[in-house]
Amino acid sequence: MTPPQRRRRFPKAEPPPPPPRPEGGGQKVVKKVERLYVISGEDGARAPLDLVTLIVACADPPASATPEQTALLRLCAAPLSVAELSAYLNLPFSVMTVLLTELLAADLAQARAPIVRQSIADRSLLEAVMHGLQKL
Repeated sequence: MTPPQRRRRFPKAEPPPPPPRPEGGGQKVVKKVERLYVISGEDGARAPLDLVTLIVACADPPASATPEQTALLRLCAAPLSVAELSAYLNLPFSVMTVLLTELLAADLAQARAPIVRQSIADRSLLEAVMHGLQKL
């Protein structure tokens, strides 16, 4: 038995006409995509960053900052981890470490250790959770 097929409520509109071709012939227009090594610049010394290291902006982005650095500084108004920044900007961790190293060297951002919770939970908290589960 085959499952029923989904039907559209409204018929699909005709596709838009193709864009006009350039004057110079039938060449395709190609969108330029920047490679990651162009964004990250030279491969130099990197700051010892971890995925959970918190980054906080110390200053507004200067006029000479790249678009990626400007976006990083605007996102870091509140502390964010390197993993979160990497996800928000859709950049790999290796590129993030290079960009953040440049910001840290220029004193535009600070790196903070992650907030460490107690290694052993409070006994009274564990007992309260246990009693709450027993009442269920």
